[in-house]
Formats: sequence, structure tokens, C-alpha cells
Amino acid sequence: MDGRAIGVFDSGVGGLTVLHECLVTMPHEDFVYLGDNERLPYGPRPLGEIRRFALEVGSYLAAHDVKLVVVACNSATAAALPDLQRALDVPVVGVLQPEAHAAARATRNRRVGLLATEATVASGRYEALVWSVDAGVEVHAVPCPRLVPLIEADDPFSAETVEAVREAAAPLKAAGVDTVILGCTHYPLIRPIFQRVFGRDVTLVFSADETAREVADALARKGIENDPAREGRYRFLTTGDPDAFRASGSRFLQLPIAGVERVAVAELAGAAA
Repeated sequence: MDGRAIGVFDSGVGGLTVLHECLVTMPHEDFVYLGDNERLPYGPRPLGEIRRFALEVGSYLAAHDVKLVVVACNSATAAALPDLQRALDVPVVGVLQPEAHAAARATRNRRVGLLATEATVASGRYEALVWSVDAGVEVHAVPCPRLVPLIEADDPFSAETVEAVREAAAPLKAAGVDTVILGCTHYPLIRPIFQRVFGRDVTLVFSADETAREVADALARKGIENDPAREGRYRFLTTGDPDAFRASGSRFLQLPIAGVERVAVAELAGAAA
């Protein structure tokens, strides 16, 4: 058994949708979540810059004695997963592969849509992962720069959000996709909007639950699980405003968020130096 916590990070609060599934799947484990809200959003940034941010955050968590790191950010996973796995001395799990494989298995007409940040789309990682399952699947990728700021705003279900979803969905509907990957951890919060816009015949793929299962499997393979008889704890860190994180984060986590600690960006940079 290994009583150390599991580190989870994202550019903001969107990764709390992944943490939620981890808490449900592994209630006996401890978790520490770090949201890099000061530098949110990652999506419009160059891949090299996102890679640097991810290495800083991952190194910070590893330096604070976590036993595994979950990259609960699609942009950071796309930009930096192999680099993180090489740089850190603990296992690192990302969120892209479970989604891509689930979409390749779910599609009936072999036309899959991808809605994601600019960085995730530019990386081409989803296409490669879908094609590793079925090279005959067409992947239609659409960058959605408007969505993350709207979802993190006070009213994620605003008319402007609906308009932005319709705009992003239009080329995918025109392409006749029957499966759509929601390729950002923020998007599940507005899943009802996506489903209404696409209709009931389109399968939406967001695999936080599969990512959580992958984390549980990794712990078992490494023999670093915690005592299954205990109740785990979780804590939160942010590079942004702790009060704002707590207010918006509870919507994504669907569980209480008590205290939130602030970490300076300079501390993250120092951890990766």
C-alpha cells in the first residue's frame, strides 16, 4: 500500500470533471488538484508554451510527493504527455487516449467529430489515436476558442454559449458525423447543450470515467494503491484567485470545496528548473 496522494492538474477548473470520476472510482485515495488559472486558457497558446507549463506543474506536483500524476487537460496532454512521462519519476496518465479509442469503437458510419481547443486540434494527437484503432475513420476536427472562457464564466448556460456550440457544431453536422469527441475537460458541464444541438442520434464521447479506470489500473499494476478501507481526502491549489476557484469549481466537481491554497507561478517554474 502507498498512502501518498495522486496529483491532478488542469489549466483551470475543467479538470475537476475528471477528478470527480476519480473520487467516485477510488474513494479510498487522496488527491491534490492544481488549477493553473493564472495562465488560463492553455488552448490558444503555442504547443511549446503549453509543454513548458505542463512540465512546470507536473514537476511541482512530483516534488510534493505524489505517487501518480493525472493530466486532466486535453491541451496539456496533447502537447506534453510523452515529455512528462520521460521527465517525472512517477507514472503519468493523460485524457486523450481513452476518448479517442472510445470514439473509434462507438462510430457506426466511421465519421467522427472532434471539438477541442486550438492547441489540441493543432497537435493531431486525436487523429493518430483514433487511427490506431481504425485507420478508416474520418476525423473532422473543429477548434473552439470561445467555449472555455464562456464555460468558466458566471453563467455557462448563457445564450452566447448556445450560439458558440451551434457555430462549432455546424461543420460537423454538415460532415455527417455520428460520434463527437468533447475534447476538453470543460465541455461536459454543458453536455445538455451539445446533445440538444447535435440531436439524439449523435453519440457524445467524454471519457472521464475511462480515465479514472485507467488511473485505478495503473495503481494496481504498480502496487501503489491506498488502503481500501479508508476514506480519502482531497485538497486544491490554484495559481489564480482561490475564492473564484472555489465558487466556480464546485459546479464542475459536484462536491464541496472548502479551502483552496494559492501557489505562485514562480514556484511552478522553480520546480521545473
